[in-house]
Amino acid sequence: IFSTVICRVVLSILFGIVEGITEWLPVSSTGHMILFNALIHFENYVSSDFYSMYEVVIQLGAILAVALLFFKALWPLKRDEESNISLDKNTLNLWLKIIISSIPAACIIPFDDYFEEMFYNPISVAIALIVFGIGFIVIEKLHKGKRARVNSLNDLTYLDALLIGCFQVLAAIFPGTSRSGATILGGLLIGVARGIATEYTFFLALPAMAGASLLKLLKFSGVLAFNEIMILLVGMISAFVVSLYVIRNLLGYVRKHDFTIFGYYRIILGIIVIIFFSL
Repeated sequence: IFSTVICRVVLSILFGIVEGITEWLPVSSTGHMILFNALIHFENYVSSDFYSMYEVVIQLGAILAVALLFFKALWPLKRDEESNISLDKNTLNLWLKIIISSIPAACIIPFDDYFEEMFYNPISVAIALIVFGIGFIVIEKLHKGKRARVNSLNDLTYLDALLIGCFQVLAAIFPGTSRSGATILGGLLIGVARGIATEYTFFLALPAMAGASLLKLLKFSGVLAFNEIMILLVGMISAFVVSLYVIRNLLGYVRKHDFTIFGYYRIILGIIVIIFFSL
């Protein structure tokens, strides 16, 4: 029994590492989680209901990393030089844009189970990896040398926010698309600077991932046992720590590079997945 518990904890740590790395890179965290589980079969060590909840709720660890790193940018209460506290209009405006971007994804929540049944499988993931990998390469080439229309979060319009939210829907439907990848790609297409599109994607993750996690918790039919709580917490902590590192370094990366390398990575991984599961 002790060895089984240790095994579950180790696997949860590994899943947290995968989540923390792939949630913020435009390579699809959901897709990697599905593929990773197809290889190691974590659901053999826990109940199927718990695993279905776990693979989504573990994202809360990644969300906490964003909340910590960008707390000052997202917290609307600001203190001036005279220690007076007031609501910052730019921050409130940013939150309004985030809410607008979240509306399209919220509209398809009733169909979540249908999409999961239809597309949550390795081949669908592989196809999405390849298609959006090609998309990144093509769009980055078209985008090269062009001056961005939106160079700050304040320049982002409500229409821009809505359009980016529509791209986020693609990731909600097709695993392997990548939520961050779809929103960054959408941002680039409508003229948002790469760094701003990436930062806004981090912010947009807060309601999207928190909502998905809450929905999964509500759908979970069982009562969490102590060992299940431990497994979930270990995975969340692992995802939190890794996310802190990835987010900091990704922002530094996009200041000097584009996302073409991730496009090639997605294509190669997609081909490998098709060959592996076909055999």
